[in-house]
Amino acid sequence: MKENTSTLGYYAHETAVIDEGCEIGEETKIWHFSHIMSNCKLGEKCNIGQNVVVSPEVILGDNCKVQNNVSIYTGVICEEDVFLGPSMVFTNVSNPRSAVIRRGQYERTLVKRGASIGANATIVCGHDIGEFAFIGAGAVVTKEVPAYALVVGNPAKQLGWMSEYGQRLHFNEEGIAQCPESMKKYKLEDGKVSKIG
Repeated sequence: MKENTSTLGYYAHETAVIDEGCEIGEETKIWHFSHIMSNCKLGEKCNIGQNVVVSPEVILGDNCKVQNNVSIYTGVICEEDVFLGPSMVFTNVSNPRSAVIRRGQYERTLVKRGASIGANATIVCGHDIGEFAFIGAGAVVTKEVPAYALVVGNPAKQLGWMSEYGQRLHFNEEGIAQCPESMKKYKLEDGKVSKIG
């Protein structure tokens, strides 16, 4: 008989499987047929969609949104407010072979605060995703992505910059851009973007 998760501070659908040793934050929701494997840490107010696999020792910060059919493998750390789109996937071994055991050689991938990864994207392991970066649908990320960068394609290439609100930034001659939604300002200097107001 499945434990009543409402007394634990989070919700898990009756078809979800949660292995021992997991830490799950308050108000987190885990939906149909998802598997949360041993020793994972899920922050508060996360939403884990249908048919999601979270492998052992994965860490998700507060308020992460994981859409349906996502695979998050050992070695992945997502900071708070990360969005993982439908059917996107992480890898954790650069050179997999069925006949070669590489457990214990998993590479780390860090997805920093506020980043969004679009549907069907693939993140090749060992490449960090910067704060508020925006990975387009279907992109294949094969190198590090800077903070606020917009990347698309296979292999993913940078097309521009995005605000914290997910709006495209257009910089003037002085390297200043303003988000049309939030009215916050950003500065582009030496190939890096920072928020200035």
